[in-house]
Parts: sequence; structure tokens; C-alpha cells
Amino acid sequence: MGRIVVEVMPKPEILDPQGKAVMGNLPRLGFDQFTGVRQGRRFELTVDGPVTDAHLAAAAEAAEKLLSNPIIEDVVSVTAAPADGTDATSNSEEA
Repeated sequence: MGRIVVEVMPKPEILDPQGKAVMGNLPRLGFDQFTGVRQGRRFELTVDGPVTDAHLAAAAEAAEKLLSNPIIEDVVSVTAAPADGTDATSNSEEA
């Protein structure tokens, strides 16, 4: 079974109150090395069999038409997840 990851972020000119709230709390928890936070959304779509170019094209179209609000959000990536089930973007030191 294949998996496609779609990531959606607020457009740069749109205020991000959730990101601002997270940014305000990071220094209080000792994380003072970060200078900004933007919070987005992630969707995982599964398909039968391996992910093909046709699947990616359909996912990109779905992302533009349904998964994002094009007035305030950008689709920043539509990618096939690794076949081994791991997430290439995750940190191996997760709690």
C-alpha cells in the first residue's frame, strides 16, 4: 500500500495565531534558538499498490481543490512517502 503526504501552510501574508502562540511559549520552555513558527496541516493519502505519477497528480489536484483553501493557504508539497513505512521528515529522537 502506498502513501502520499500533502503539506499545506498558511500563505506568508496571512496571520498565523497558532504559530504565534507556539512561538510565545517556546522560550518559556527553554527553546530560545527558534526565531519563528508557522503552523500548517499535513494529510496522508493511501493508495493500493505503489505510488505512481498518476496518483501524485491526482493528489496534487485534490490538494488544490479540497485539502487547502487557496485564498489563505498554499500547498507546499505533495510527495510519496517511503515504501518502508518510515517518514522521511520525522526525527528518530521523537518522544
